[in-house]
Amino acid sequence: MAGIPEAYWSRTPEDVLADLGSSAAGLDGAEAVRRLETYRHLRLGRGRGASPIRLLLNQFRSPTTLLLLGATLLSFVVGDLLDAAIILVIVGVSGLLGFYQEYGASNAIAALTARVRATAPDLRSGRETQVDIEEVVPGDLLRLEAGRTIAGDARIVEATDLYVDESALTGETFPVEKAATPVPPDAPLAKRASALYFGTHVVSGTATAVVVAVGRETEFGRISERLRTASPETDFEQGIRHFGYLLVQLTALLVFGIFAINVYLARPFEDSLLFALALAVGLTPQLLPAIISVNLATGARRMAAKQVIVRQAHLDREFRGHDAALCG
Repeated sequence: MAGIPEAYWSRTPEDVLADLGSSAAGLDGAEAVRRLETYRHLRLGRGRGASPIRLLLNQFRSPTTLLLLGATLLSFVVGDLLDAAIILVIVGVSGLLGFYQEYGASNAIAALTARVRATAPDLRSGRETQVDIEEVVPGDLLRLEAGRTIAGDARIVEATDLYVDESALTGETFPVEKAATPVPPDAPLAKRASALYFGTHVVSGTATAVVVAVGRETEFGRISERLRTASPETDFEQGIRHFGYLLVQLTALLVFGIFAINVYLARPFEDSLLFALALAVGLTPQLLPAIISVNLATGARRMAAKQVIVRQAHLDREFRGHDAALCG
């Protein structure tokens, strides 16, 4: 089967249906199943629990935790095994506590997101049926009315007083009027009146539209894929990171300064080093990373228990266009 019809918004509905191997009666059941297997790899990921290994490692990457681990290593080197063991236990308990809370919150969010199911009225073999939004394939005919989320990028076949909210995609504040009339092939995205986009929703009117793209091939899907590459830190995360670096710098300055003074005063080298290590450990708030993680993760779990889908930056940075479409 051919891919997305070129400039489908500028072509007649009949031509687009023919290119997609569909008809006014929609796809038949067997063809829909075959296409579902063909296009399954394009589906946008739903909310999944974060990797346990990644969450566990994240507990030990803060500057304060790294400082304590460095002090532990030096304690082992100088043979102070008791102090090293105590610091290691504190760091381990702190990390495991934060991991337990974050992992539970991540799974709660994933479970709640998995419960959110959306269906689309779909015309197949001439009969209207409700199809899971993830099972819509190119060539399907969607029956749209007020309040319906559009399950894929689509070309309007027929429409009556159709207005669509595209603010999530184009930034347009007011609903946009849509019609089946072709528009120029070079029309910008916001001016393609004959095209409908995945993740937007109908404000008023009715329409029948043929799906031309699903999942990552939709306009929303392309944006989602680009946003997966990076996610900026929140102001809160930046503040915590900068505080950690400042604490490390001040601690290092004090430790090396006091150690140098002790050596200059001819104090025993090993005692001077142990005193410096004790100072470094004393200046470091051992439970700060755990307190932050526990509070944020507990808040996420409480919100999830109240049927709220939480996108929490430190738990999951990936934007999921599919979830945005389901919640829209």
